[in-house]
Amino acid sequence: MKIQKILFALVIVSFLAVGCKNEAKKEEVTQEQKTEIAANAKELSLSISGMTCEIGCARKIASDLSKKEGVLEANVVFNDSIATIKYDANKTNKTNLIAFVEGIGSGDMYKASEITKKEEE
Repeated sequence: MKIQKILFALVIVSFLAVGCKNEAKKEEVTQEQKTEIAANAKELSLSISGMTCEIGCARKIASDLSKKEGVLEANVVFNDSIATIKYDANKTNKTNLIAFVEGIGSGDMYKASEITKKEEE
């Protein structure tokens, strides 16, 4: 019985030791990736027409954008019909993001266009 307890304790300690090592390595890689992405991060503001509701339209657009490769953050304000997107310029670009937004849903629901600095003010 005593041997079983010792073996059980060794197995648990082994799992913890192996599990912690993997997590530390993942964090190192993630931190390096974050530094690289931050250097290439861009921001895009889009005016989106065709949204009829906050939950079905604005949240759907924000959710789909957030899942797109290269998008770091997406925020859509229904009342203003504006999407603010932070993205990695190495993985996507403005034209691709505009086309992506216009393709959400049936593909003819939304029209997106870039907002220039003067329009934002």
